[in-house]
Amino acid sequence: MRLYGVVAVGGFRRFAAYRMATAAGMFTNIVFGFIIAATYIALWDQRPRLGGYGLDEALTYVWLGQALLTACAMMGGGFEGELIERIRSGDIAIDLYRPVDLQLFWLAGDLGRAAFQLLGRGIVPMGVGAFVFDLALPASPLTWAAFLAAIWLGLVVSFAIRYLVALSAFWLLDGAGVMQLSALAGTFFSGMLLPLNVFPGVLGEIARALPWSSYLQIPADVLLGKRTGWELAGAYAFQAGWAAVLLTAGRLLQATATRRVVVQGG
Repeated sequence: MRLYGVVAVGGFRRFAAYRMATAAGMFTNIVFGFIIAATYIALWDQRPRLGGYGLDEALTYVWLGQALLTACAMMGGGFEGELIERIRSGDIAIDLYRPVDLQLFWLAGDLGRAAFQLLGRGIVPMGVGAFVFDLALPASPLTWAAFLAAIWLGLVVSFAIRYLVALSAFWLLDGAGVMQLSALAGTFFSGMLLPLNVFPGVLGEIARALPWSSYLQIPADVLLGKRTGWELAGAYAFQAGWAAVLLTAGRLLQATATRRVVVQGG
């Protein structure tokens, strides 16, 4: 396990080296935060308590979305491009023969990346939003702890989905199309555009049942105090369940791909 800890630290340091890119991304998050906040203010002025949120809660949701956008790689931009390229070039054969667990290796690196993005591109935009607007931030440290746990589970779900996307390159050779579809699904079904609570009828039920809701909607509800007690436990179970299913699917797909590499190599 020490090896994977080193890989996670390496993932953190790797992205920490790009300071100008981080500053530019932070500025972009802040600008889009103001644009979306203005849209939400106009929308909530016409529809107060839309989705069960007050205006202060809706604005908190906006800035939380900007804080988690890159950490959860809702629009892509994580490890998957690099892994797809290794599959296309054949370098993945070397990785499969190494005495490390391929899935855990990439998971550790991605969690390190996400930790840096959360600190580097999450805290400052959230702070700017809190300074300019009246946000519904909790006072209880227990709520913050519960929120961080929900974020961590969301990051694992995000990795598991993108790992499956990357492994598709074993059969498709070019995973660009699947990556784009994944980014679109992540943007829409995470609640990045609008809270999933706003979605009407069956669409809302389906959206909230999909794994992408673990990225933003569930952490936001935890932060806003919408999920406490057994509802909080249910939210964790939902995220953990999807993480287990998707990680298991990734292992099965990885095993199938490994057998394919071995047969072709033989």
